[in-house]
Amino acid sequence: MGLFFHIKNSLLLPFFFLVEFSHSFGIMTPIFLKTKVFLHVSDLLSHLTIDTVLDMEKGNKYGTHRVIEPKGVLPQTAYKISNDMELFDNEIRIAVDSLNIDSASFTQLKDEANKNPEKIKKKILEIVEERGKMQNPVTGSGGMLMGTVEKIGDALIGKTDLKVGDRIATLVSLSLTPLKIEAIHAIKMDIDRVDVKAQASLFESGIYSKLPPDMDEALALAALDVAGAPAQAAKLVKPGDSVFILGATGKSGMMCAYEARKRVGPTGKVIGLARNKARADYLKEIGFCHDVVIADAKDATAILDQILEINDGKEVDISINCLNIPECEMSSILPVRDDGIVYFFSMATSFTRAALGAEGIGKDVLMIIGNGYTKDHAEITLEELRESKILRKLFEEKYVNT
Repeated sequence: MGLFFHIKNSLLLPFFFLVEFSHSFGIMTPIFLKTKVFLHVSDLLSHLTIDTVLDMEKGNKYGTHRVIEPKGVLPQTAYKISNDMELFDNEIRIAVDSLNIDSASFTQLKDEANKNPEKIKKKILEIVEERGKMQNPVTGSGGMLMGTVEKIGDALIGKTDLKVGDRIATLVSLSLTPLKIEAIHAIKMDIDRVDVKAQASLFESGIYSKLPPDMDEALALAALDVAGAPAQAAKLVKPGDSVFILGATGKSGMMCAYEARKRVGPTGKVIGLARNKARADYLKEIGFCHDVVIADAKDATAILDQILEINDGKEVDISINCLNIPECEMSSILPVRDDGIVYFFSMATSFTRAALGAEGIGKDVLMIIGNGYTKDHAEITLEELRESKILRKLFEEKYVNT
């Protein structure tokens, strides 16, 4: 360890020198000084202020240096990681002001707490204290965060486009992000957001997006939270496709519906799922879906019957599951044609149920796990808000004006 001593009177001595602290003898040994060496500590301290400089420990690119238990796994898989905010050389420390909790996770937390904000707050603090990260023990999912770059590790200086003070949203899950919460200021039940005073560490492999200057931060955060879904829709949907979107009235569902309608062109069709007539009318009014199925999201056969009626007796080419409730795997698979695509963006999905269920009904479909990352996903998602006045207005009403 070294101690850097800075001369208080910069007019007389505008420079610094280094003094090494000897652990063996408990004395300070002067190494160099341009004009004068102080041999007595009392004389030295009258002229100096002290900054402690510690060499940063080297970290693993993927954050395995933070894993406490079990050893040998990556941070997302780990039960517990270190949330000590002493920075490793390849990390970025963030002063966090908002957590956007994954929809499936927040729904579970609300149900467990009977929608009591204080109980939700207590549960979040318990999870982070126990695990060093915000990973729901029931759903296994996390969310993402928004904050200000506070410090950049030595190994990343010159390698990242970030600087201290930049406002960013992380695009990696809270289920792998070291997080220390000092206080929870607000639980925003309707938009899955938790306002906090906290710190987090972003690993070298962690992706992020600088918050754009042309939109409100809360608006950008809400969209970036589900950036993987519309970006995957942009990749998967082709002209002439028929697309079925489960959870079409939700945040990710609306963005997928907008993107799908844009991609299918005049010969394709986008069908949304709504739980009642009021939600169906809402979908028709905003105009992102050509048709709407009204059914219980878990009733696969009722959904199939309506799909066949709407889609000229044919199953759809693609289904996209954006629901935040479990046991909807077969409602996503059954209406899709053989060799079609089923994209599970929902973190409430059981891939055991999906795989065995598809096998049980003899469906040969490509099932895609809802990876929250795909190339250019942040740019594609934010561009939707710039393109569509309707979508932007809906998001501003729900996520900004609250």
